[in-house]
Amino acid sequence: MTKSTKKNVLITGAGSGFGKLCALALAERGHHVIATTETKAQAKVLRAEAPQLTVKKLDITTDDVDKALDWDVDVLINNAGAGQTGPIADIPLERVRYLFEVNVFGTLAMTQAVLRGMVEKRSGRVIIMSSIAGVLSAPAFGPYAMTKHALEAMGKAMRAELAPLGIDVTLINPGPYLTGFNDRMADSMWGWFNDKSLNGTEAELFRVIGTFVTTGQRDPAEVVAKLVELVEAETTAENNFVPEDIREQLNLS
Repeated sequence: MTKSTKKNVLITGAGSGFGKLCALALAERGHHVIATTETKAQAKVLRAEAPQLTVKKLDITTDDVDKALDWDVDVLINNAGAGQTGPIADIPLERVRYLFEVNVFGTLAMTQAVLRGMVEKRSGRVIIMSSIAGVLSAPAFGPYAMTKHALEAMGKAMRAELAPLGIDVTLINPGPYLTGFNDRMADSMWGWFNDKSLNGTEAELFRVIGTFVTTGQRDPAEVVAKLVELVEAETTAENNFVPEDIREQLNLS
């Protein structure tokens, strides 16, 4: 990789999962990676594990996002996110509000901060971590899917709005991958729900669905490889499903 093709990449939620794995893969390929974590404790651990990364504590739901105003960013990977399951009729509203605060409002705030520099130099790329849940919803996973549907709307509008300014916006839509995120999300409802929903749906159905989603999860290296490809590509598609045939597997058009 030549000096001209190396990029300054900012990744949110890099303390674990896709974010951490992608940060390491991009650094190995010669890119300068600013890997951000929600907490100082996560940042300390990541600095010790990966001194090749520039690690910053940055909670996207706070004024931390203003730190990005001083950074030269070629590519932003909006990876930070939260998960929550539960029937829509019963889920406490504060849990839904938190999901939107992280997944939607936090992602938007982070993007707006980085875009100031991108617009000034009229170049850049924003990669939004959506999900197959961005185009599909299912019992128990409605709260999470609501936020990912919102990100789809945000990303598609931004892609059209920013293209004339030389800024590319693209969405990545992973299926179920073994990072621990899906397992934690599937379990998240059981702290407050344990009998049946207001519409009479028994808890056992939600357990079955949770087991289905968390069984046979794929190697996250597939998603990391796609993220690396999106960082380095000349052009991108609006949506990038991983695996590519997941829509066909789920009988989605």
